[in-house]
Amino acid sequence: MSFQDKLTAIMQKPGQDPNAKDDAPWYLKYGGRIVGTFGGFISILVGAIGCLGIILFSVWSFLSGICMMLIGFLVIVVEAPCCCMFIEFVQKISNIADSRPYWNRAALYCGLPIIPLVMNLTITTFFACALIFCTGLIYGVMAIGKKASRDEMSRAAATVDGPGMSSHTKSNLVENAQPIGLSNRPDSNV
Repeated sequence: MSFQDKLTAIMQKPGQDPNAKDDAPWYLKYGGRIVGTFGGFISILVGAIGCLGIILFSVWSFLSGICMMLIGFLVIVVEAPCCCMFIEFVQKISNIADSRPYWNRAALYCGLPIIPLVMNLTITTFFACALIFCTGLIYGVMAIGKKASRDEMSRAAATVDGPGMSSHTKSNLVENAQPIGLSNRPDSNV
């Protein structure tokens, strides 16, 4: 049994089909989960520290901290439900998120961290939000999908000429158009 098979068996949910139905590479799947889980924990920690800004009467720091803690909790619930296994609804939310396409998760993870950054831009909030944003980028790459093989790309490039299209270098969008150098001079009598 290879390392990848062992890692897949450990990370598998109970009752999950062992054969993956998508074509995303395993290193992107686990990389997204690891970065998301780490980013969620960092976001909760930085949010808790940001909430201490209420001592200095900084309302925006407090609101940003609350928002970061909620976003971090959401990311941990979706990416690592084993960390919150004693909360009843966590597995249901994780199953719903896993059944959705990757671009939904990418849009969520790229959009949510903008809110605390707008409220309170500090280096710590930027770092915590950047980790969650990177998770969104990883899921965006997974949503794009696998690159085609060299043979498939060369076949697609060779069949660019469709009906009514020409690969001639002087082809135009309009069939009866001529290059400027070959057209007749306009009549000056008109």
